Amino acid sequence: MIFDSHAHYDDEAFDEDRDEVLRQVRESVVSHIIDAGSNIESSKKAIELAKKYDFLYAAVGVHPEDAGGFDENSISILEELAQNKKVVAIGEIGLDYYYEDKAEDVLQKQVFEKQIELAIKLNLPIIVHDREAHKDTFDIIKKYSKMGLRGVLHCYSGSVEMVREYVKLGFFIGFGGVITFKNAKKSLEVLKEVPIENILIETDCPYLSPVPFRGKRNDSRNLKYVVAKASEVLGIEQEFFEKKTEENAKRLFGID
Repeated sequence: MIFDSHAHYDDEAFDEDRDEVLRQVRESVVSHIIDAGSNIESSKKAIELAKKYDFLYAAVGVHPEDAGGFDENSISILEELAQNKKVVAIGEIGLDYYYEDKAEDVLQKQVFEKQIELAIKLNLPIIVHDREAHKDTFDIIKKYSKMGLRGVLHCYSGSVEMVREYVKLGFFIGFGGVITFKNAKKSLEVLKEVPIENILIETDCPYLSPVPFRGKRNDSRNLKYVVAKASEVLGIEQEFFEKKTEENAKRLFGID
């Protein structure tokens, strides 16, 4: 069975047919899904979905692109939301320097660290977004790893050298549809470097559909293409890859 470690079924892209899509996903080879929040409202929606579907779990957090909406009440609200038994992580949190706004970068780091501290307090893993902020993201995670921080680098886009350091910290590395793209040489080099015990797979749906559906709305059923590509690159059986990555996700998120 396949564990989708990062999805956004709360996204408006699923508003017209969400229940039907999730019904079809449930009837496929997908065993579990983590729906990651990107702000307070989407985190609430993720919890509602998790309550409705037994195979779906929620993560709550504020994405770096929503850091401007983070205020003094946000941590209290996230902590309250995290009390729900279907919440298994703090995320999607992290840093995104794509737009190169120095003032915004400082704010993002503050928001990231506050949410990391909440994760440590609640003994929950984090789901990390890192876009063109590799050094700062790593430095912050390394600092808090000494306090028991654990988690996954979602849709990892850093270097082979840096992924080795994350593995040393015990972090998991998430791979999705990107590894099926023609220009995925770097991602495949990273994949080959990560021990199977540290690999998770994900859709990031509705985004990042794998080939042959690139550019179309993604959902968890498409993970079979990610599994096929990863297994081919690693030279292992698909069934073994599915089993190991499912076990890894269950271990990280504390799901039986």
